[in-house]
Amino acid sequence: METFNNILVVSRSTKKCIKVLQTGIDLARGFNAKLHLLHIVPDPINFGDWNMQSMYFDREYESMVANAREELDALVKAENAQGLVVSEWVKGGDPITDIEEAVKTEKVDLILLRAHKQGRLEHLFFGRINDAVIRRLPATVLLVD
Repeated sequence: METFNNILVVSRSTKKCIKVLQTGIDLARGFNAKLHLLHIVPDPINFGDWNMQSMYFDREYESMVANAREELDALVKAENAQGLVVSEWVKGGDPITDIEEAVKTEKVDLILLRAHKQGRLEHLFFGRINDAVIRRLPATVLLVD
């Protein structure tokens, strides 16, 4: 059985990422590994030539991220109190580059990502990230539903 020393959980700061973090916590405890949490905060409104920006979408997105971050932060705080040290970063640039940088810097050997159904809109926002990580990065990837 392979052992993992550095586990990276990639969070898109949504409620569905809480399950990914919980899985990462369980694996880190089971393998006695270091746990790294990378919050990716992409702007879902602005994608290159696409511009669907409006004040309503901005406020809704910011509210969604803030609520999810509260829950994620509470989970991390509880784990820190129980002795599992979780290092965290928040990045807002190119998600693929940010994940690649974390993998290299922290010598990550297991990456946990949120799996998603391949609807067109969801694939537009997140599909390229999962695809690129699976194809490019030198670590085992686990997709958590």
